[in-house]
Amino acid sequence: RAFDNFDIAKVAAYPPSKVTSLLKSPGEGSAVIVKNRGKIESVIRNAKLSLQAAEEYGSFCKFLWSFVKGRPKVNRWKNMKRIPVVTKEAMEMSKELKKRGFGFVGPTICYALMQSIGMVNDHPVNSPQWKRVNDIVERRFGK
Repeated sequence: RAFDNFDIAKVAAYPPSKVTSLLKSPGEGSAVIVKNRGKIESVIRNAKLSLQAAEEYGSFCKFLWSFVKGRPKVNRWKNMKRIPVVTKEAMEMSKELKKRGFGFVGPTICYALMQSIGMVNDHPVNSPQWKRVNDIVERRFGK
């Protein structure tokens, strides 16, 4: 609710007064946002920059997926301890986002994003989650 259901165009158009109202917004549990001016301003700036990248690449999705060449990276970790917190691709994404002016986009955050949207299958190879994600990848992209 605080960010118009994450409608990027709406968030990108927020006036400065919206930052103040978001800092004062009430809420409990999942309705609460971090009351940090820098982070809120960054969300708005990142929304604007996302629209610019989308214009350049055809979609923001295409921009993000360019860091894995349009295909999920399927890892084969034997256990959780082996799973990295950053990778070369995440560092490249972070560097490019920062170069474009995005904020709060360090490599650990970028790698978490990559994992959460399916750009990387980092489940341990012997887990049901790895097989489920790998099956989706193979159906969508082939072996």
